Amino acid sequence: MDIVFKALPTKTVREFQAGGLDANNEKPESVKSDGSGNPCRHCLTEIPESEEMLILSYRPFDKINPYAETGPIFLCASQCKRHAESNALPAMFKEWEKILIRGYNNEDRIVYGSGSVIEMSKVEATARQIFKDKQVAYIHMRSASYNCYQGQIERA
Repeated sequence: MDIVFKALPTKTVREFQAGGLDANNEKPESVKSDGSGNPCRHCLTEIPESEEMLILSYRPFDKINPYAETGPIFLCASQCKRHAESNALPAMFKEWEKILIRGYNNEDRIVYGSGSVIEMSKVEATARQIFKDKQVAYIHMRSASYNCYQGQIERA
């Protein structure tokens, strides 16, 4: 089975970059990046030091339910290019030690037993293992330290 790593859709990101409201109905905050720990969820690169970036509340679900977590994310303030979908772990994540991955079903509910904090070197193999459970429709990648949404993994 093959998998694909997906960044935030360009349409969604452009709306935020144009001042669209976030999950808390607030305009994204514009600040300068300190150059460390500010990953853009669209181009999947660290936002360089002194570059303008957006901080906003994001909920990666279409409908609100008890599992529809909302949290902070960073985006480039300028119009960056979306990271190409790929079956290989994006380079930015290879620098990290660990990540939380968790499977969700078609109703956007956590599939219990699918979540764990793992070493980055095990993401692809663990995602393929999680997808053996037919209930799992997609997987979220989240910060192991802060639970912030990082991206999505789907079956290819």
